[in-house]
Amino acid sequence: MTSEGWGTPPVEPISQHFVVRGGNALAHRLVLELVEHYEVPVVVLVADRDHDHAPQIEQLTGVSAVVEYSSITDEALRAVSIGTARGLALVEGDDQENIHAALSAQGRNPNIRIVLRMFNQRLGENIERLLRNGAALSGSATAAPAFAAAALGRPNSVAVGGRFLHIAFDEAITSDRLCIVADRIDRQDVSRIRLMPEQEGGSAEFVRLASEFGDDGPVRVGGAEVPAPRRPAEAAEPAEPAGAAGAAGAAELAESAGAAAQEEATGAVSTAVDDEGGIAALQALPVEPREPISWARRLRWRLLDTARYFTSARMRLVLLIALAAVLMAFSVLWYLSRDFGWTVYISLLDLAGAAQPDQPADIAAGTGTGGLWQRVAQVVITLCGITFAPVATAIVVEALASGRRGQPRNPSAGTREHVIVVGLGNVGTRVASQLHELGVPVVCMERDPQARGIAAVRALGIPVVLGDGPFEEQLRRARLKYSRAVVAVSGDDATNLEAALEARHGNPEVRVVVRLFDDDFAGHFYATLDNAASRSVSYLAAPAFAAALMGREVLGTLSVFRHVLLIAELTVEDGSGLIGMNRHDLEDPGGVRVIAARVARSPHLQWNYADRTRRLGPGDQIVVAATRSGFARLNTVLAEEG
Repeated sequence: MTSEGWGTPPVEPISQHFVVRGGNALAHRLVLELVEHYEVPVVVLVADRDHDHAPQIEQLTGVSAVVEYSSITDEALRAVSIGTARGLALVEGDDQENIHAALSAQGRNPNIRIVLRMFNQRLGENIERLLRNGAALSGSATAAPAFAAAALGRPNSVAVGGRFLHIAFDEAITSDRLCIVADRIDRQDVSRIRLMPEQEGGSAEFVRLASEFGDDGPVRVGGAEVPAPRRPAEAAEPAEPAGAAGAAGAAELAESAGAAAQEEATGAVSTAVDDEGGIAALQALPVEPREPISWARRLRWRLLDTARYFTSARMRLVLLIALAAVLMAFSVLWYLSRDFGWTVYISLLDLAGAAQPDQPADIAAGTGTGGLWQRVAQVVITLCGITFAPVATAIVVEALASGRRGQPRNPSAGTREHVIVVGLGNVGTRVASQLHELGVPVVCMERDPQARGIAAVRALGIPVVLGDGPFEEQLRRARLKYSRAVVAVSGDDATNLEAALEARHGNPEVRVVVRLFDDDFAGHFYATLDNAASRSVSYLAAPAFAAALMGREVLGTLSVFRHVLLIAELTVEDGSGLIGMNRHDLEDPGGVRVIAARVARSPHLQWNYADRTRRLGPGDQIVVAATRSGFARLNTVLAEEG
């Protein structure tokens, strides 16, 4: 690797390279993806080579040059040889700066592939129309589903062809799973996980069993037991004795062996797996599940939180005392009259100050409306009515005139079973929004009162705890004791870890999800804490950015602890390297699995497409699940074939 001085071009002329603009965590991971998995030359353009991740990027083997410019100018684009570059990734700076840089680069190199990070996804979709060969992605939008799902203790999903793909572990794996995606899973040592393991076919057990039967019945007689096919993460269970029932099923077993030999993941039988550690499998759901929160709980939370939103603590105290006095007086009137309708009528009049008092003459003549206790009750109701009127007026004035609606608010006393999101940057804002859409109560914590996410969550009615005090106090205000999970997604690993440890100290049962960049740090985190998960935004997003830079569409990413699987859809076009390939050519043990195919002119996906010999032609589409390295190898093969 060669690193260049400020404002100077690379020492050696370079072409057919990729340019990455940025020195942040996403740029670091993206450069790693390109040089390690795609093995392409990379030039990195940083604003300051001494800050953020720039020093680590300079140390990466395979980086052709690191060039320092504070902003993307024409001189900076010349310095990175943009005119001969294959692709440009803009993963740092605001949306406006990235748009300007993308258009400038396109003007100098009309054929360059441009991928830019955009926080505003709607704006990104419009910008894509201005680029001849470009894509706008959001790193936070790519990673947020994994954080939200981890907070709820369930796997995240990717929508494909009307189904939602997700990763299931061990006992949660069902017979209709698509394929095994990981084994040797040790939750105390996530480095042992093996992705896309090479498994013997699902038909192997059937073939072995069928070979023990002849035309006249089982070879083994005398009540010997025939072992049943073993299911994932389960020991083999004894089958029924191979007697008459075994003989009757011999033909069926043999027929099943031939059928299962066509496809290992039909769900008819589970693949035998390594006994060391757990396993994970790819499964499909017809609909994405929502959190089972009853309407009564949601209504109670909403009413109490609304009251907290519009009133201060003193106002609520006055209202509660007045309401209690009205109810007591109402009970006295009801007891004296035994007429509920009349009691409601006279109470409402008293609250409005419209009831007619008894006159001394009426009392002397015995024609008054009631006795002493009734008159006392009416006086109490009338006085409380005088209290309610100004309080109601104050609430309206404070909400509409004084701008109270524009202020962040603390959670109400009724907040229960909620998720606390620490940090309202891009990721935290999207995580909070997704949880809110699922119907899960959310409380946010932010130390910076100017954070851009405060306005976004405020518009959704999500309470925010502001302040830079100790985490212990902030979490207490966020009602940690009654929460279900804490998601710490600030931009600093140490801050996130501190928030997680304070949360676990205050509530030992709470689930913690932490944003961590460093893999070793995350490994110790998993080994130390139970009911915890860690995710890396850059690790989740970088594969999608790298694939987009190569012109491939990634539908989404799925997490297997700290590892990432990509779900991608590939379309066969004229001149594509996919033409003439079959499933056997595409699949790569440890890298790529074909999970669905759509034959040309067919409107539906065929899941677990069983035909391994049919060669792809123009118009066909395939959906693959792949590791980062497997998808990179697939892209390399397709580029060479194309």
